[in-house]
Amino acid sequence: MKLSEQLLAEKNREHIVADCCKMIDRHLAAKSGISGIALRTAFGAIKGVSPEFVPHVVDQLLPQFLGALDPLWRTGMEKGDPVAYLMARRADTAEALLAVTDARAKQAKRQLVRGTYDRLRDSAKKHVEEAVPDVVDIVQKYA
Repeated sequence: MKLSEQLLAEKNREHIVADCCKMIDRHLAAKSGISGIALRTAFGAIKGVSPEFVPHVVDQLLPQFLGALDPLWRTGMEKGDPVAYLMARRADTAEALLAVTDARAKQAKRQLVRGTYDRLRDSAKKHVEEAVPDVVDIVQKYA
């Protein structure tokens, strides 16, 4: 069974979305300096437009995120430890996740969302790589 099939089971999905949103909030709160201010401001603006925007987008993108992780997880399973494999390949894991958000951002109808994503995309890989351990923890929790 694919990782995405396991984690998208109805009993898991709501919990995974909630865990992902908490993770995003934790990472935003931990960011410092100008980039941290920019990220918190951007997310604040998005949440101001729609408080349920982030959970909604996480829920909508969850199948694509998990699908993007499927090949990495499968290779990790073949090597004996998918968690260690994803952790050792943080850059690849981050790129797989960002490919999903890149595609989604291109389709965004709200200019605020597109513009915010475009401004922050260059620094996004570093932030996503930093979040990989938490992403892996969530995946492992429900896998």
